[in-house]
Amino acid sequence: MNLSRVLAMLPAALCAQPAALQQQNEILFRQLQRAHSLSDAQMRDIRGIFSRSGYIGQGNPAIARHPATAEDCLAKARRLSISYANPRFEKICGAKYMAPLYNPSTQAPENAKACIDQFEFPDIPCAYPVVWVRAREAAQICWAMGKRLCDAHEWEGACAGSLEPPDYRFDLAIGVSPAAAFERMRIAHNKAHSSGKTWSYGPAYQNGVCAASSSKTPGCQGGGWNACGSNTFPAGFFPDCHSPLQVYDLNGNAAEHMNLPLNKAQMSSLGSRELGYTEMKGSWFIFDTYRAHEDWCRWRAPYWHGSRVLDPYSHANYHLGFRCCKSLE
Repeated sequence: MNLSRVLAMLPAALCAQPAALQQQNEILFRQLQRAHSLSDAQMRDIRGIFSRSGYIGQGNPAIARHPATAEDCLAKARRLSISYANPRFEKICGAKYMAPLYNPSTQAPENAKACIDQFEFPDIPCAYPVVWVRAREAAQICWAMGKRLCDAHEWEGACAGSLEPPDYRFDLAIGVSPAAAFERMRIAHNKAHSSGKTWSYGPAYQNGVCAASSSKTPGCQGGGWNACGSNTFPAGFFPDCHSPLQVYDLNGNAAEHMNLPLNKAQMSSLGSRELGYTEMKGSWFIFDTYRAHEDWCRWRAPYWHGSRVLDPYSHANYHLGFRCCKSLE
């Protein structure tokens, strides 16, 4: 079926998107279904989430200026003899391009109780990250994939190279507003981990290791769709930008939505679909020249654009994406 016929069959809400974004997303949908062996029903759910947004995708194609193409990325992988396929991980996680979450000092990968996407969604090597996605939509897409949004401590463990037990200090959330609880818990957590700062690739920040050498669109200030291009690199373009658990692009490229629970009932890793509050992890594509905030692995950000994850108006912007986790039986 040719692209014009495919577009004619899409929901009306999606057809309100710019034609270039529709075409970009159609290519993405085909890649997504093929790479992850998704059913037609799963794809209908994912298409519906995209269509209700009108903005989700790999950025505004009219103004994006990506520093490298997917073809550049694939050629680089061939030149360096890089293969992102990992049969051992695929057997453990029951899915492609996922990595087990565990503590290497006490466990083998086969002992993992959860896995995390190795790449930012769509979790496909050499694909651009999906951005302009609200936390609510990220959670819904993960559910449609048969996965879930990661809890903050899972992302942090993937980055630091060792999954630690949850340390959310729920006692500090009692009797105060969510914003105050968030801030109390954040300060306590950051203080506890400040003496052992690490990045996904090592113990000190380094320029040039991750996808952080791009630039903002000229005139981009507040983050509007028509002003700010998602000038990201293809996923995995920097082969050394991975953690000891083999998770890529945790630093650089797109920042990522995670779930920060304020009580045990909001923990995604315990099966909750209630979920907690929005937590934005990692750095983004300009950090080699403009470090907008801290970004070490176990650092938790302030209550920026704070809301419940499932708030229909949770935050979205041009450099914010996500990745999913998956609980194992």
